[in-house]
Amino acid sequence: MFRFTEDCVLGVEVIDDEHRHLFDLINRGKEMLENEYGGDRYSDIKELLEELEDYAEEHFAHEEQYMEKICDPELILQRSQHMYFKEKVIEFLVQNIDKDEEQQRVLGEVMEFLARWLYQHIIGSDIMIGKLPPLEEWMIREDPCEFTEEYQLGIEMIDREHRILFEIASEANKAVRNWQEGDSFDEFFKVVGELKRYTQFHFADEEEYMESIGYAGLESQKRAHEAFIAELDGINEKDLKADPKKYMQSLIEFLLGWLINHILHADKKIPGGEIPAQG
Repeated sequence: MFRFTEDCVLGVEVIDDEHRHLFDLINRGKEMLENEYGGDRYSDIKELLEELEDYAEEHFAHEEQYMEKICDPELILQRSQHMYFKEKVIEFLVQNIDKDEEQQRVLGEVMEFLARWLYQHIIGSDIMIGKLPPLEEWMIREDPCEFTEEYQLGIEMIDREHRILFEIASEANKAVRNWQEGDSFDEFFKVVGELKRYTQFHFADEEEYMESIGYAGLESQKRAHEAFIAELDGINEKDLKADPKKYMQSLIEFLLGWLINHILHADKKIPGGEIPAQG
C-alpha cells in the first residue's frame, strides 16, 4: 500500500487532493497485480490506464497553472516531466494485452513506472513547488552561483562540499552562457558529468554524517538525493537539440534552484555534531 504521507504534502489543496487520487489509482493497480486470480483483466487494466490518462490531463494543467501564477522557476522542467508521463501512459494504452500473460507483464511495467514517479516526481520535484524563490530574485544576482553565508550550515565538511558544488554549477552556467549556435555540447556534458559525480560523492558523505548522528530525516533526504540524481540522468537529447540554449539554461536553473532550495529548506535542519572519522 502506497501511503500519502506528510512528506508528500505541498500545502496547495487542489494539487494535494489530486495527488491523493493518484495514490488511490496506484494502489488499485497494486491490488490487481498482487491478486492471485488468473482470469482476464483486460477491461480493468484498460480502465485504470484511461483514468490515469484523464488524471494526467487535468492534474498537470492545474499544477502548471499554479506554477505560472507564482512564477515558479521549475515550470519548464515540470512541463517536460509531465509530457513524459503522458507519453508513457499512451505507450501502455496501445500495447496488446489480449492474453493473460501480456496483461500481467504490462501491469507490472505500469506499476514499476508509477512507483518511480511517486517518489522521484512528487517527493523529489513537486514538493519544491512554491518553495523556490521566483526566478528573478536569484538569477539576476551578479553571480547566482556564489556560495554566500546564508547557505552555510556550520558543519565544516558539508559546507566545504556545498561550496565545491556551487563552483561546479558556476562552471556549468558559464558553459551555457558561452555556448553559440553551431558549437558542440561537449563542454556542457563534461561539466554536467562532473557535477553528477561530485554530487553523488557529496550525498554519500552527507548521508553518512546524518546516519552517524542518528538524524531522523535521513530517509527523506535520501529520497530527495535520488530524485536529483535521476534528473541529471534524464537529460533529453531530443529537446536539447531542438532548442539547445533554452534547454541548457532551464536545466542549469533547475539544478541551481534545487541546490539552493535543498540547502535552505532541508540541509539547514541537519544538527551539528562530530564529523565521523574518515577511513
